[in-house]
Amino acid sequence: MDARLLVEHIPSLRRYARALTGNAWAADDLVQDTLERACSKWRLWVVGSDLRAWLFTVMHNIFASQVRRTPPPHAVVSLDDLPHELQGGVDPGRDQGTSLDLQRCLMQLPHEQRAVLLLVTLEDLSYAEVAKVLGIPAGTVMSRLSRARVRLQELMDGASTPVRPGLRRLK
Repeated sequence: MDARLLVEHIPSLRRYARALTGNAWAADDLVQDTLERACSKWRLWVVGSDLRAWLFTVMHNIFASQVRRTPPPHAVVSLDDLPHELQGGVDPGRDQGTSLDLQRCLMQLPHEQRAVLLLVTLEDLSYAEVAKVLGIPAGTVMSRLSRARVRLQELMDGASTPVRPGLRRLK
């Protein structure tokens, strides 16, 4: 195994993990877990295939497992247990305007939609590459991306609640 092949992909893995988790500590842990898994399962990578896509697949599978293990959203969580960013803390050295709103809105998207949106827009993967990374059909990628864009726009515009309580808009 040549570690240099992995090292060149660390910045994109960190960027995607940070956007996916919304938390620097969780993102670093996710990248670390991804690199550990990649090193231990190196023989599963097919030489000549897209290493970047394989690493994103590994990361996605780890993240999906972590999401399944987290408590349901209605569980009671102490404010002290939340990351600093979610406690309403402000980093005085950072512009809190649109970037904070965008991050907050991204974190409100379902993780399936958020993953597709981030892989296409942030990591500039093609629909086919995203489908391969996530193990879903390309049509599902397009559908999730469309729904994610619409929902993100609604959240950014302040329309975070459905038109009628109890009803969801289907497309």
